[in-house]
Amino acid sequence: MKPEWGIILGWILLVARAGAARRGPPEEASFYYGTFPPGFSWGVGSSAYQTEGAWDQDGKGPSIWDAFTHSGEGRVLGADTADAACDSYYRVQEDIALVKELCVSHYRLSLSWPWILPTGVRAEQVNRRGIEFYSNFIDALLKSNLTPIVTLHHWDLPQMLQVTYGGWQNVSMTRYFRDYADLCFEVFGDRVKHWLTFSDPRTMVEKGYETGLHAPGLRLPGTGLYVAAHHIIKAHAQAWHSYNNTWRSKQQGMVGISLNCDWGEPLDINNPSDIEAAERYLQFCLGWFANPIYAGDYPQVMKDYIGTKSAEQGLEMSRLPTFSLQEKSYIRGTSDFLGLGHFTTRYITQRKYPSHQGPSFQNDRDLIELVDPNWPDMGSSWLYSVPWGFRRLLNFAQIQYGDPPIYVTENGASQKLHCTQFCDEWRIQYLKGYINEMLKAIKDGVNIKGYTSWSLLDKFEWEKGYADRYGFYYVEFNVRNKPRYPKASVQYYKEIVTANGFPNSREVESWRLKALETCSINNQMFATEPLLRHMHVASEIVVPTVCALSILIAALLLTLLLRSHS
Repeated sequence: MKPEWGIILGWILLVARAGAARRGPPEEASFYYGTFPPGFSWGVGSSAYQTEGAWDQDGKGPSIWDAFTHSGEGRVLGADTADAACDSYYRVQEDIALVKELCVSHYRLSLSWPWILPTGVRAEQVNRRGIEFYSNFIDALLKSNLTPIVTLHHWDLPQMLQVTYGGWQNVSMTRYFRDYADLCFEVFGDRVKHWLTFSDPRTMVEKGYETGLHAPGLRLPGTGLYVAAHHIIKAHAQAWHSYNNTWRSKQQGMVGISLNCDWGEPLDINNPSDIEAAERYLQFCLGWFANPIYAGDYPQVMKDYIGTKSAEQGLEMSRLPTFSLQEKSYIRGTSDFLGLGHFTTRYITQRKYPSHQGPSFQNDRDLIELVDPNWPDMGSSWLYSVPWGFRRLLNFAQIQYGDPPIYVTENGASQKLHCTQFCDEWRIQYLKGYINEMLKAIKDGVNIKGYTSWSLLDKFEWEKGYADRYGFYYVEFNVRNKPRYPKASVQYYKEIVTANGFPNSREVESWRLKALETCSINNQMFATEPLLRHMHVASEIVVPTVCALSILIAALLLTLLLRSHS
């Protein structure tokens, strides 16, 4: 394909706008001190399946992740499950107190579809205990002056929909999702004003239907993920129209979608092929879902590349499904804001994959992803700290989709399980860098309304089990009551939120020092916990035993005394 010079020129202008240096300038030299706009919404988030536990309690139906983790096929690291997770189902008030400790204004949560509709079908069964749980949860958030931002579907599809219909491979999912969304709008919409239909659907379909690393664990390379995504986009549009036609005038809320994407930087900014490849990377990542919602159809580059590969593979039709003219019109404009999740950056360069290798998402893109070995490694194999990519992605989204209101719905850093400590200075540096780049993007003119840091707690991390920890609060999963402990980043993020930005270099540095002092105390407290737990266990055994023996001795003495008198 010939280079698209309009794309190349646009890319050069974007890079110039968001900082010309390809590898990004040194952090301190480029750090911007200032504050966010008044009313900017700070928050933190989690998802239902990753934290709630109580997997088979109170009428909850099984999800595809329950089936996936219970399969016994070693699909999750350490054979972990989320059967108990953080036990958050039973600890709502305690977790809300942790949210309040961060001084944020909103909390992002997700609803469990199989907890509300055990079979996934509204006409078959509605679980009132599930509705009551989330209703009480929302009320408790509002009582604590926390705005709920609610995700309808965060990957935990009811297992019965997978077994009966094949899950998102079946177009009937669009109707069942609309019915579920409509029920949620009906019962929670008087209090919830910010809705997200789906969370990171790209990862959901790529790992669920292409690689099989996520539930439902299907490997349908080059086909399954495109079909699933096609139905998800239609389902999103139906939910938006349901809200728009029935509930908006009464409830005055907003409905959007949360799309995750890393930034793709051309390996060589002077090479037109690399510039094209980086643009293609972003269109296959963000544009795949955002372009139909904002423009009515898939990005042209996706249609061209997948169509060409499909023809070369002897197929009569493209593996990428098509929208009818009526569907394009119906889908276009179905988002009141753009939810954007972002974690890291990749360098992108052109790589031609022969069509005879067979269909796959990787081969369809004709590119490879690279990392700079000098980028700070956050612990997870895929996550590097590259703050400047965040600003560029935010600018790209603003230009590409017509200046939509943007809520950053996920951004955070992990640590490995073996690094059990609370002085998470690497997360502090990550937060400082990424939030500052977001502030620069606002200065550029990007319309960013809020930021959700990910996540409140360490939690079940899908195929990684409990090995990766993203939480502000450390969770001791091996202890029955799953105690939570604040990491240093709690104090640091709280300072950013309270100041609504970065006032000056001296104050910002004092935040870091104060946070590290606090975590040293927490580390000492944590070190004494095993002894305290053993003492508690011992007391649980010894005290009842002593009491029982005392009663027996007293009874024996009383018996002897009565006998002596007789």
